[in-house]
Amino acid sequence: MKELLPGLALLSLLGWLSFSTEPAARSGSPPAAAKTFRTLLAVSLRPEEEEVVGTTTRSRRSPPVVRPGRAGVERPGPLEPLSPDDLVEQGVFWSERADRSPSAGFPEGHVKRWQQRARSSRLVNLERGCGRLSNRLATFSDGSRACVRYGINPDQVLGETLSFYLSRLLGIRNVPALALSRVNTNGEQWRRVRSEVQAAQWADRPVVSLSEWIGDLGDVVSPPPLREGAKGLHPSAEDLTNVTEKQARELAQWSDLILFDYLTANFDRLASNLLSLQWDSRVMERSTNNLHRTKQGALVFIDNEAGLVHGYRVLPMWERYHESLLKTLCIFRKETARRIAELHRSRDAAGQLLALYLAAEPLAPQLGFLSEEHAQMVQTRTDRLHKHISQCKAKYSK
Repeated sequence: MKELLPGLALLSLLGWLSFSTEPAARSGSPPAAAKTFRTLLAVSLRPEEEEVVGTTTRSRRSPPVVRPGRAGVERPGPLEPLSPDDLVEQGVFWSERADRSPSAGFPEGHVKRWQQRARSSRLVNLERGCGRLSNRLATFSDGSRACVRYGINPDQVLGETLSFYLSRLLGIRNVPALALSRVNTNGEQWRRVRSEVQAAQWADRPVVSLSEWIGDLGDVVSPPPLREGAKGLHPSAEDLTNVTEKQARELAQWSDLILFDYLTANFDRLASNLLSLQWDSRVMERSTNNLHRTKQGALVFIDNEAGLVHGYRVLPMWERYHESLLKTLCIFRKETARRIAELHRSRDAAGQLLALYLAAEPLAPQLGFLSEEHAQMVQTRTDRLHKHISQCKAKYSK
């Protein structure tokens, strides 16, 4: 078998959160002009109402919402600051109020239904889009769309695919649904786009990934605690001053992002911003590469092809940036921390990833899996995350 990878992330606050919410035309292709660094490597969301709970958009000038709480106590609305005790539980975990929807952006039922449609629906159009020149934006016969990732080589498709399944293993639901497909222009699915496939000059019958296309997304800027010179996000009263429920919901997702990118060693998002500080001191104030936000407030982690396989290969160059990001974080989603602890105890993180991958993806044997060296790196980095969370608990838990 070949090779692959996974990953995760972090933060801290003040009395802010002025993240940009301008809609992005295409989630797979952030505007090049907004980026200072693009690495060597170089999804239409229709959430069911019962599965994805969005936050209500209100003007900051509108009067605060007061809701009934326990025992008749008035409960602040999502735009009013919460006390540190309302934000953090057990010392280092986001509270239930901070960790509720929309963090569950792509629920399990939604993912399985999308995968079934993507594997069985006919493609009617392929056009340029979704980042790299070799990739394509595909339209299915029902009008839905997907990013077709061909990549410079199969390892990038592998990295994208394994990163998706690792996110599911960790309970992180911010990565769009993904399915593999064998390009066969004589078959029912690909026949109507034969000329487009030929024009793309792809290899004969390659395995590609189809990622759910998500339209009407907003750009996301790194919150101040994650920027140059900031001390990070820790469960102290000072760091949690003036944080609203709405801000906390986004910060909880950022903490997952930092852990995810660390585990997968994905350098093409937050780490690349740290590198770019050498020549652009305001890069952290610009939109973050490969990260967007839905109208419901869920962060979307797109274009994860740099994760695992390639990210592990070039790890010596990027490790100090991954470590710097991890050190800024000491508040975690309880479920993510629990799953990391389970993978640490099992000593079989790569084996569990492989089992999930094989069970859910019919073309897994054709694409391959991680090398033994990279499989061990998954466990090593899982252990490092578990140690970091344990150190934060020892420092902050009461």
